[in-house]
Amino acid sequence: MQRNLATLTLIGRDKAGVIARITQLLFQLGANIEAMEEQVTRGQFSMALQASWPVARFDRTGIVRGVKETARELGMEAKIHFAPKGPQRLAILVTKEPHVFEGLLALTPNKLGAQPVVVIGNRPALEPLACQRKLPFHHVPFNNRTRAEQQVLQILEKAEVDFIVLARFMKILSPNFVWRWKNKIINIHPSLLPAFPGANAYRQAYERGVKVVGVTAHFVTPNLDEGPIIAQEVLRVRSDEPLAGIVKRGQALETRCTLRAVRIYVTKRLDVHWGRVYS
Repeated sequence: MQRNLATLTLIGRDKAGVIARITQLLFQLGANIEAMEEQVTRGQFSMALQASWPVARFDRTGIVRGVKETARELGMEAKIHFAPKGPQRLAILVTKEPHVFEGLLALTPNKLGAQPVVVIGNRPALEPLACQRKLPFHHVPFNNRTRAEQQVLQILEKAEVDFIVLARFMKILSPNFVWRWKNKIINIHPSLLPAFPGANAYRQAYERGVKVVGVTAHFVTPNLDEGPIIAQEVLRVRSDEPLAGIVKRGQALETRCTLRAVRIYVTKRLDVHWGRVYS
């Protein structure tokens, strides 16, 4: 049976009865709730909910109106992402390393399975590359993370983005940002997580003398480098190989793994349960 899918996020000050109000609203709107996760941190309530509608009961305008009205009554911020009918619209966040970014741009939307629509960089280094591909580039310095994230959220909203890839984007996103895009932000980390999280992962592996290194594409969560794993790639380290050689080979893996994760994401509906991805 064909269904229309959507993800609803709700963020605001915690209060009694929020979950009941939202689930009752979706029942009235003819939705089936397929997954829900919520948490309260220092009085801040965050919820991400997946819902589906039979085609005959799907009223997009009515759903958006109902969600916005209920969120306003609750004094909360709500966002609803509908599963697109065509290619998913991709935002790419970058800093200065070009290899993953170049890999994403090297494929046509048909081969990638998604349409890049906007590039956001905390540095301007990769703007010329974006301009070559006629992609809008926004330079958003992260000197003040709260202000920067608010600007990025506005850009994503205006561009009608469906999901995000962090193409070696070297800034940590806050829980406030991540919850708004739960399981819709893909990051590439240069190690076989959970080993060697954080900065300088190749150096960590090199100094430990590991014989196999790799990279991990994962969903971003509020906990750094602990998000559900989508894909991994590995390579064997030669006994006499210098760190620079490991990094060079690892960067090729980063690109390949990111592309594989994007294809998995756009061609399958990934379910995340207890920190694991099921496809």
